[in-house]
Amino acid sequence: MRRVLALFALMMVATGLQGQIRAVFPPQGEVEEYGRADFTVVVRGEFGNPYLQEEAAVDMLLTAPSGKELLLPCFYEGGESRSNSQWSARFMPQEAGEYRYRFVYREGGEEKDRSAEGTFTAVKGLGEGILHTDGDWILRFDRGTPFRGVGENICWESRDSDDSKFFKELHEQGDKYNYDYMLPKLAENGGNFTRFWMNNWNFPIDFQTRFNNRRYIPTSDYMNQSALQRLDHVIALAERLDIRIMLCMGPGNARTDASFFTDPAAKARYRNRLRYIVARWGYSGAIGMWEFFNEIDNIQFRDADNPIPAADIVAWHAEMAAYLKSIDPFGHIVTTSISHRDLEGLNSVPDIDLNQKHIYRNTKDIPATILDYSARFGKPYVIGEAGYEWDWNLNFNDFAEEMDRDFRKELWYGVFNPTPVAPMSWWWEFFEDRDMMRYILPARIVSEMMLSAGRGEFERIEASCSSEAYAVRCGDQAFVYIYNASELPVQRVEVELGGKGSVVIGEFDIEEQHRVRHRHRTSYRNTLALTTNVAPGGEAVYVLDL
Repeated sequence: MRRVLALFALMMVATGLQGQIRAVFPPQGEVEEYGRADFTVVVRGEFGNPYLQEEAAVDMLLTAPSGKELLLPCFYEGGESRSNSQWSARFMPQEAGEYRYRFVYREGGEEKDRSAEGTFTAVKGLGEGILHTDGDWILRFDRGTPFRGVGENICWESRDSDDSKFFKELHEQGDKYNYDYMLPKLAENGGNFTRFWMNNWNFPIDFQTRFNNRRYIPTSDYMNQSALQRLDHVIALAERLDIRIMLCMGPGNARTDASFFTDPAAKARYRNRLRYIVARWGYSGAIGMWEFFNEIDNIQFRDADNPIPAADIVAWHAEMAAYLKSIDPFGHIVTTSISHRDLEGLNSVPDIDLNQKHIYRNTKDIPATILDYSARFGKPYVIGEAGYEWDWNLNFNDFAEEMDRDFRKELWYGVFNPTPVAPMSWWWEFFEDRDMMRYILPARIVSEMMLSAGRGEFERIEASCSSEAYAVRCGDQAFVYIYNASELPVQRVEVELGGKGSVVIGEFDIEEQHRVRHRHRTSYRNTLALTTNVAPGGEAVYVLDL
């Protein structure tokens, strides 16, 4: 930043430029469609806190090659009031061709200056762009490629002092439970989706102290530079690994009492936080979704005797979702989450694209929940957290096999039901330590087989057995999942294919080889009788070539 401002000072002497937008530095080199284009704007303005748009704001106004008008918020980098300050714009072109742009500077909400028009050309690139909803089963990139998320929560990095009764030592292993270790391991094991929290110990962008995390440096600044730089680094890492993130933004450094959802000053502060997040990280295709809150119903009932009115929380979400849509030129998916208590109207907020809840101690209910909510509210539904147990005061080693079983079932329930992101397990340290992440890979492989076979088209078909069976048709293939929750082996599954013909049946090797084996052809009339032998507590996946 100092080098840019020093260069600009020399330029000012040479040219005698006047006006509050003193210079614009466009990106150097070629700009690719679905790539990143960085702009620097030098402004001479007067402000107390440049992070508050009510005091000072820079926006980039663009006209895309198609003629679409876009507004991109810019973010403050440094510099003093009444002197030269530096602002940055990070833009992802979602079209190839020539863009026209200007920068506008405002103080107190009033336009003070705008730059001359500039142009740049985005050339065809290899990226996929931003994810958007497309029905119940899939998301779809700007380029048109269908996507399904398979992964787990990795919501934070190790804390200096963890509050787990039985796993404190494990959770505090900073050399393992950090994003530089866990994200590559997720990718190596087939994961393409995860979820992060922003709070006082993980990416505390607007916290000044008390992080319980040595990665962050105390500051007196409004924004914490160490947290901003850490999130820059981790998002760049996710981009390289081709992982998408549900970024749970949370309330920031604010108390979530009843006034948070109604007080104009509290809402203005939150809008400024959203604006900064979009300005700095909205360019990235690694951002799969913006999530407002983790388990908003638990915040609602934090004081059980005096819960926050649901209507106030729903109205806040409607207002903030509409605002977020208005400042995000890239059109990221917007969501929020509940634990287990619905708030009337929350699932129907127009600018929330995807609904979400968390399920513990009831994994078997995941398929029915997905079907119910997606049908009732006409939006995709995601189980953002799932697990056999939520209570961190218990010793999971006492029922580790049950924890492992549900880790696997959650993934397969997602792959075989109409949700664009498979349910994501919690307790990432526990499962990494037990070498369970390797079971993400077979679920991801089958998910990709489905996407390839159906080109993004899915059809649920009926399957039945003495325990649990699920089947999906994708183009010229059908896929069958069996989980045996009974005390006797499952030896037969009936799959309703309709009509008559013959199929080639192959068994997908879940445990080791991750490939289809033991192929054989058989005939059917309406119903395929599939012979199997799934032991109690076991599971199997079959691939049918129709």
